[in-house]
Amino acid sequence: MNTINEYLSLAEFEAIIFGKSKVAISDVVLNRVNESFNFLKEFSGNKVIYGVNTGFGPMAQYRIKESDQIQLQYNLIRSHSSGTGKPLNAECAKAAILARLNTLSLGNSGVHSSVIHLMAELINRDITPLIFEHGGVGASGDLVQLSHLALVLIGEGEVFYKGERRSTAEVFEIEGLKPIQVEIREGLALINGTSVMTGIGVVNVHYANKLLDWSLKASCAINELVQAYDDHFSEELNQTKRHKGQQEVAERMRKNLSDSTLIRKREDHLYSGENTEEIFKEKVQEYYSLRCVPQILGPVLETINNVASILEDEFNSANDNPIIDVKNKHVYHGGNFHGDYISLEMDKLKIVITKLTMLAERQLNYLLNSKINEILPPFVNLGTLGFNFGMQGVQFVATSTTAENQMLSNPMYVHSIPNNNDNQDIVSMGTNAAVITSKVIENSFEVLAIELITIVQAIDYLKQKDQISSTTKKWYDDIRNIIPEFKEDQVMYPFVQKVKDYLINS
Repeated sequence: MNTINEYLSLAEFEAIIFGKSKVAISDVVLNRVNESFNFLKEFSGNKVIYGVNTGFGPMAQYRIKESDQIQLQYNLIRSHSSGTGKPLNAECAKAAILARLNTLSLGNSGVHSSVIHLMAELINRDITPLIFEHGGVGASGDLVQLSHLALVLIGEGEVFYKGERRSTAEVFEIEGLKPIQVEIREGLALINGTSVMTGIGVVNVHYANKLLDWSLKASCAINELVQAYDDHFSEELNQTKRHKGQQEVAERMRKNLSDSTLIRKREDHLYSGENTEEIFKEKVQEYYSLRCVPQILGPVLETINNVASILEDEFNSANDNPIIDVKNKHVYHGGNFHGDYISLEMDKLKIVITKLTMLAERQLNYLLNSKINEILPPFVNLGTLGFNFGMQGVQFVATSTTAENQMLSNPMYVHSIPNNNDNQDIVSMGTNAAVITSKVIENSFEVLAIELITIVQAIDYLKQKDQISSTTKKWYDDIRNIIPEFKEDQVMYPFVQKVKDYLINS
């Protein structure tokens, strides 16, 4: 059980989304929310407060009479529930609820406490709103996507429940839930903010860390296959460069390979003084995709960590408008809902994951090209050359998918398009950036699945399964349980999908 209180850590956030931990609301939060709500209700009585007694956006100059103010909130939610495209998956939708719940719990939004309670119930009962990928420009936050969450909170729209897409009203009746109590600005407070892009961002970081771990494991295994020298991931070499990410990747490689009997020391071979030949048959140094892993994956690691830090700051921030300040008895109008922080970080993340994918594709090509590696048959074909095809067919998939990632890694951050009668004259496109990053991450799992299948085939060809490190042996065995060693050609797509699922879920 994780209690929403003063600060929600990224680890606690992930435990709720991926570890099925439940959410509890502390009395501190409830008191803070109620105090904010009561203050706003009193403060707005004879003042002009945006979104409470005015219209929205470019229509904010129109005063809304008191008798229409609650209906105004319903109008806002319904009119902006206009998303299109694919629905967000359950993890992303749940993460969006949690991000919104946490920011509203700060007491800067003036919402009724029923909002807090119902969002917690949705999380704890695995009821996720139908939220579409397309619709947000990320300026007043995720207006369209968050409207679909708000639509569910008022008892309308659709949800995913026990694997089915059903009407909210029907599921609320089954679960004994009641819609929120709309009082003063529940509509605006729910949809003005960055919680969808942030929620998707947390999910992206979770899987980016998995990709980094698998890329590192694959890189170590290939170094074992070729019996590489250990100095390129040594502590001594990598400490001569000051980047913490590079040093940590090298450290992980050393730990991973600590009990491998295949990795060699340069002093035992090339420094032995017994090398008199004019042309060395064995390579003095490996190709960059094997030798430069700390330098390539180091920036990936550091970027993931930096993105995670920004996300943690964002979902612990007040990111709507206006901001209610109970302490100073004031309401501030500004732009905390603008999603530039998340947009930029998602662009950074997809760039480094694309680079990770490119590394995997080049390592795969190294294994499949016998003229380069000089130890494996073409396409790691364990059957009859010319008659069988080995991994030839799936290389096309890896190359194609890597190319798609390269195209998708172009930034959204600089693609602002004015809209909303030019009221939103510069926007973040943060939700688009987060969604596209999700696609880049999924693509990368596919490329890595193909690479890892190729590696286990190579291990079997070289008869090295009793010499590889215990870390490599663990995932070698797992993948061999999915796809046994094969010489004859077979339909590959079911195996690639199963290995991809294994990488995602391990």
